[in-house]
Amino acid sequence: MFSIILGLILLMVLAYFGWSIIWIAPLISLLVAGIEGLDLLPAYTETYMEGFVGFTKKWFPVFLLGAVFGKLMEETGMAQAVAYKITDFIGKKRAILGVLIGAAVLTYGGVSLFVVVFALYPLTVALFKAADLPRKLIPATLVLGAFTFTMTAIPGTPQIQNIIPTDYFKTTPLAGPVTGIAAGLIMAVCGYFYLAWRGKKLQAKGEGYTEPKGGNDVKEVDPSNLPNPYISIIPLIAVVLSLNVIKLDILPSLLIGIIIIMLLSLKKMKLFISAINGGAAGSVMAIINTSAAVGFGAVVTAVPSFSNITDMIMGLGGNPLISAAIAVELLASITGSASGGMGIALQALGDQYYQLSQSTGIAPEAFHRIAAVASGASILPHNGALLTLLTVTGLKHKESYMDVAVVGLIIPIIALIVSILLASAGIY
Repeated sequence: MFSIILGLILLMVLAYFGWSIIWIAPLISLLVAGIEGLDLLPAYTETYMEGFVGFTKKWFPVFLLGAVFGKLMEETGMAQAVAYKITDFIGKKRAILGVLIGAAVLTYGGVSLFVVVFALYPLTVALFKAADLPRKLIPATLVLGAFTFTMTAIPGTPQIQNIIPTDYFKTTPLAGPVTGIAAGLIMAVCGYFYLAWRGKKLQAKGEGYTEPKGGNDVKEVDPSNLPNPYISIIPLIAVVLSLNVIKLDILPSLLIGIIIIMLLSLKKMKLFISAINGGAAGSVMAIINTSAAVGFGAVVTAVPSFSNITDMIMGLGGNPLISAAIAVELLASITGSASGGMGIALQALGDQYYQLSQSTGIAPEAFHRIAAVASGASILPHNGALLTLLTVTGLKHKESYMDVAVVGLIIPIIALIVSILLASAGIY
């Protein structure tokens, strides 16, 4: 498995230093393929591109409508209105908690992770500045709010990481409510207390808010110009209810949310074209970044030595939930994408795990929730969403990754273990 390990290390190191995954992923894929003795041209034009295109074909509509929905929420001011209301209620002194809950509400309401980052960053900067908290904690705070429990654990979330397993386990987005809520509480509570402790510790050392070296170019938002927050939250509620109560597919659910935003914001209809265009453009970059990682994963799963990994995972014996979690987390870590890695893992092994659920008596809903939580417990330095977040905040891995790893990797792994224990006891 030398080639796969080498490829993963190169992908992480190059991403750590800011190289785009769009072009390093195919190059490293060719390196892995070459070491394994595969023909390079077919490895790229067939294996890599089939993985790339296959993921795009299947999930681009979700990325597109999710990004358009989020961009409309952002451009109409609805996302900021909801976030400002939450922070006003909590209090500006609790900046970390305010940003955390604001990001969680938007994410659970269907706003894509990337849009949450862009929409909340100006508010986050203002709150951290008022509370005199170090800027290097901003990435970890946004990761905790948007990239963890509301993305993978809380049942009913419209995020793609909770939608993908429904195809393989014949489940709904509400699958595994007990294990999901337990994992979500562990991530949210432990993550918050860690960040609050870190903030106080850094302040005790004399570290407070500092402006970026190039100056603060964040566009401040005037709360008085924002729409009514109680009206602004209606599209978020509509998406969640459409998906989980009316039982619509994710696409019509997001479309309903988009229509409601536009109906509630007719006075700002001049913004609609630019917002929809911006969301569409953002969705293209998001799907390409994810698909590039999936293409790398497709090559990895095609090389001869990958069978050693699958044999090792499937040969663990005992509880199949453990091997399912390892398979998803491993491939999400390799690809740097929770959704991409999960897609590859379930495409390769999903049928086997569904059959195991039938033969062992372990509910498919348990496999669904374990796979979703495992996919998020994978934020390594080359993670695509993390790279976008660091670009937006203007921070480096060496400044922020340690805290990101605690709230986005270590604590989610602990939550995953607890979920497996609960599901193994028949509590899912």
